[in-house]
Amino acid sequence: MGEERALPTTENSHASLLLRLLSDARVVVGGSVFLIFALVAVFAPVIAPRDPVEQDLMLQYVPPFWADNAEPGYIFGADNLGRDILSRLIYGSQIALFVAIAAAAAAGLLGTVLGLLAGYFGGWVDTIISRLVDIWMAFPAVLLSIVLVAVLGTGLHSVVIAIAVIDWTRFCRVVRAETMAQKREDYIASAITIGLGRFRILWCEILPNVMPLLIVLFTLEMGIAVIVEAILSYVNLSISSDFPTWGGMIAAGRTYVNQVPWLMILPIICVIFLVLALNTLGDGLKDALDPKMRT
Repeated sequence: MGEERALPTTENSHASLLLRLLSDARVVVGGSVFLIFALVAVFAPVIAPRDPVEQDLMLQYVPPFWADNAEPGYIFGADNLGRDILSRLIYGSQIALFVAIAAAAAAGLLGTVLGLLAGYFGGWVDTIISRLVDIWMAFPAVLLSIVLVAVLGTGLHSVVIAIAVIDWTRFCRVVRAETMAQKREDYIASAITIGLGRFRILWCEILPNVMPLLIVLFTLEMGIAVIVEAILSYVNLSISSDFPTWGGMIAAGRTYVNQVPWLMILPIICVIFLVLALNTLGDGLKDALDPKMRT
């Protein structure tokens, strides 16, 4: 007698999660736009039509393709030094995504560790970490990041460190609250009963259940990091060389906004689209990964 074998629970849950993700327009649209930016950044040397720092003063302020006197091969025109704007936008995506991923990962790591410790151990550990979070959040985030980069010196590593230092509190507060909720669940009592140590319970039991929330926070933090990096590069506190950044392009285009507005508008559009894509993706993941939706 042939009996139908039921699919394992893990396979059912994975299939259900995948269906929820694909059925959410926010995840699909936000994820697709982010994937496009990621592919453009990875394959920038192949996609970019020209060297982003190559200058040709004979092509200053060449207008984009929709203008009557556009230059063939310069789809988005050229800037005040005759550099191809499209190539600079493409290479600028590398800086934006590198900073977004690295800064979000660093902030997430620091905030998650402190949040887990505060939420699980409580007592004086929670008091010290919570007071530290309160003090840290009293400083204006953007102003603090500018001061940190000014102290550390310009460069990508300084930007990443500055963003991580100002934004770890976001992860810490959320993870602390979720850890306190998870600590009251029956599976934690069972783990204590069978003799698991505190740190093993933290890393092997609680952390996996907090991970869906961390994924959502990570995508939202990436959007914040993109904006902060654009602000820092706008005030010339990001990369010190002439390598293109979206914020640097916005700052350069501001001077000529009345004559050639596309110099400033195009990088602003890139920042807006990437941040909206990350925020939309984060909102979709928040619902798709909600434990109440799990089957």
